[in-house]
Amino acid sequence: MIEIKVPVLPESISEATVAVWHKSAGDHVQVDDIIVEIETDKVVLEVPAEEAGVLSEIIAQEGETVGAQQVLGLMSEGSEIQDNEPEETESDPETKEETTSEPEMQAEDETDDSVTAEQAPDPQKASTTQVNTPQTSSTSASNRMEERVPMNRLRKTIARKLHSATQNTAMLTTFNEVDMSAILSMRKSYKEAFEKKYGVKLGFMSFFVKATVEALKKYPTVNAYIDGDDIIYHGYCDVSVAVSSDRGLVVPVLRDAHKMSMHDIEKGIIDYAARAQAGSLTLEEMMGGTFTISNGGVFGSLMSTPILNSPQSAILGMHKTQERAVVVDGEIVIRPMMYLALSYDHRIIDGKEAVQFLISIKDALEDPARLLLKV
Repeated sequence: MIEIKVPVLPESISEATVAVWHKSAGDHVQVDDIIVEIETDKVVLEVPAEEAGVLSEIIAQEGETVGAQQVLGLMSEGSEIQDNEPEETESDPETKEETTSEPEMQAEDETDDSVTAEQAPDPQKASTTQVNTPQTSSTSASNRMEERVPMNRLRKTIARKLHSATQNTAMLTTFNEVDMSAILSMRKSYKEAFEKKYGVKLGFMSFFVKATVEALKKYPTVNAYIDGDDIIYHGYCDVSVAVSSDRGLVVPVLRDAHKMSMHDIEKGIIDYAARAQAGSLTLEEMMGGTFTISNGGVFGSLMSTPILNSPQSAILGMHKTQERAVVVDGEIVIRPMMYLALSYDHRIIDGKEAVQFLISIKDALEDPARLLLKV
């Protein structure tokens, strides 16, 4: 017998949940077939077959909590399958007769019941049927059904972390707005050349990541976090990018974002988004991060208050770009505007610093040449 075990979990993860079995007991399994998926606090781990065989027994059921290296199921090796096949094909003649006769008896019983009901209906039974029928239709048409579904491990982790952030930090949000005219104009002028050279479209996120990185260099406290009675400062910018998936929100990290070019940022985000939907992100790709950017604008959000991604001290919320009437040089004009929101931990970041940080991002986006000149 081959034991199917939980993969080795990272040091920060002590347990996982059996998400879904892709094979049932008795199914043939080829090498590298995905047998079962294990859900941790952050990612879903696939457990492939290392040898061919037949899944003989499922020990840990879906929804069950398991630990590292715990046995999930048993699989018969290929040689054992061939030895067992003759036993499976053999059958007892007496058993065959019993099996054959039982359906026939059931069929006779069903026929007798139906004939009796048609030929000699019971008045009491008819009366009961007339009373019960309206109740059944009323229940099915009411549309007031409820269903209790347990949260998966990822959703429980998200809920716990968000609740912890609101309870254990002095969270405050400051808002500003940015005129997106310059970026939209630049994208229109260079999008074809950019895509032709780098094989990826020029999006908004690369501008925001670059602007954020330059602002983090000017205000390092926004890139730091509290650890006990200490403040941990980072000499690098690992930017977490919030990505939505079917299982919930995940935040993969762009490592050393301060060293990345715009096309590298775009490629990284597209890759993370695709693998988030496929559930193939690794734990290492979502651990760490010194600052987070969340783009609610892709869902149509006009303004919101993002919640901190602990232990980070700040998060930038992007929103929908919408044409609005604004005053420029004493005149009312129509411009594509976006609201920005910076939520921050007031224990470590002062209000003045938070506002200046957000204005620095605004200035860089409204004049993209600042990103090239780094001023």
